[in-house]
Amino acid sequence: MNKQRTEPAALTPMKQLVEESQQEYNRVQQQLKEIEMLIQQTSLEVDRLSQRNAQTTNRLKQLEMHFDTVPRSEIQEVYNAAQDAQKRLFMMRGQLEKLQSDQQNYQRYALHLKQLLDAVGATQLGETPAPAAAGALPETPTVVRIIEAQEQERQRLVRQMHDGPAQSLTNLILQAEICERLFDNDSARARSELGNLKNAVTSTFQKVRDFMFDLRPMMLDDLGLIPTLKRYVTNFVEKSSIATNLIITGTEQRFVPYREVAIFRVIQELLTNARLHAHASRIQVTLDIANGLVRTSVEDNGNGFDPNEVFAASGQRRTIGLPTQRERVGMLGGKMIVESSAGRGAKVTVEMPLLDGEKV
Repeated sequence: MNKQRTEPAALTPMKQLVEESQQEYNRVQQQLKEIEMLIQQTSLEVDRLSQRNAQTTNRLKQLEMHFDTVPRSEIQEVYNAAQDAQKRLFMMRGQLEKLQSDQQNYQRYALHLKQLLDAVGATQLGETPAPAAAGALPETPTVVRIIEAQEQERQRLVRQMHDGPAQSLTNLILQAEICERLFDNDSARARSELGNLKNAVTSTFQKVRDFMFDLRPMMLDDLGLIPTLKRYVTNFVEKSSIATNLIITGTEQRFVPYREVAIFRVIQELLTNARLHAHASRIQVTLDIANGLVRTSVEDNGNGFDPNEVFAASGQRRTIGLPTQRERVGMLGGKMIVESSAGRGAKVTVEMPLLDGEKV
């Protein structure tokens, strides 16, 4: 009888702790949803302000080129608009960084609460709770992460379209309007502006072609991986001024399109990383096709990174980076080997079978 009376009293504090922890966990999850919504809204506002800032900056440059013919009041108006756009963009970017920092803190707090609830539940069932990795965040399922990464990539492409071809077309319209205004007053000046307009159209057309090639090279379908890779590396050197050497060995041959695409995207991702993040000055790209296997590697002399940190945080990443590329390679029976450390550059090697159903 004494035992039956003491058991409920002993369990009451534990039950109370579980209930309070569960309520707190639910509250934090709701807070995370609200922060996620605010991050999305703020990101859209940052994109909008970035476009506005680019437009006003380009407009100001256009007016400065025709300083003598444009009213001072119009120049002052555009100048004030450019300053206002830059100020608001700076403030919104700061707000976005603050929200992202808060999101990470809440995610860590939610993880600790979840570990506590799981540990209590396992203890009551007589089980031993599995240890969680120190500092680990809840991992997003692979399929969800890939979908989110694809959507993030589409958003990036839309921003590139707005900042690149779309903005160039806006400038072309402005130049055409200037030519139209000059025809009646200064035909020689109008003829000169038409020459500038023609050059701008040619430049915009080249930008659109480069954008299309980066998005999906048509020659990848028509000619295959190796010719496309040669063309891409040549363009990469021209744009980045980074000494990039391409070595191709083995038997040049075609293989199934989605495997060619997978290899091309890996190399594209690694070259982009070396340029934007590693700040490399030399890159070595090798490709070998032999014995039913394609083996490629990209090595740079850039800043380097800790591979363990990159892949440990992959569950929370929403970009198409190395972790997602490695998963794709694995789905095709291949493997990715990453060798890097801080200040010592990086080398990423990918091996993939040419035929379906085989593994490396």
